[in-house]
Amino acid sequence: MWFFITRQSFEPQKQLGAVDISAIRFNERSRDDIPRLLRALQYIYITPELQKAVFQILEQAIEENVNRSNGRPGMNLWRVLVLGTLRLCINCDYEHLLELANQRGTLRQMLGHGPLDEHVYRLQTVCDNVSLLTPEILDLVNPVVVNAGHQLVKKKRRFKAVVTPSS
Repeated sequence: MWFFITRQSFEPQKQLGAVDISAIRFNERSRDDIPRLLRALQYIYITPELQKAVFQILEQAIEENVNRSNGRPGMNLWRVLVLGTLRLCINCDYEHLLELANQRGTLRQMLGHGPLDEHVYRLQTVCDNVSLLTPEILDLVNPVVVNAGHQLVKKKRRFKAVVTPSS
């Protein structure tokens, strides 16, 4: 009898000392691409209906590409999404992505690591897992995220219209 383990969307239990992803603070004045991307991913994380829609796409698309006879540990879908979108956003190679994943504090928080967590990503693990997030899969995710962004902008405009007193 074969038992297939599917990837988890998130780690079932947070690491000791890990900051909840919804509570991570970013430099609002930064014009760098990484904090902007991480804030967008944070919005996906804290919006249940958006999170569900994105992970349904990822589960269906990535699970098709997974070699179920291979016993190597993988990454959960959240880490694949974070590292995969980061790689495409800043157009970096896997070596640079590995350095960021192992050394950049806010990125490690976004990946679910606490200050006491000494987990070190290995190059082959990053390559094998992040490569599953193909541009074709992101083409499926993109309309869902863009639509959520449009809804967010509409809500903000309506809120400003209600709060601003008319002259």
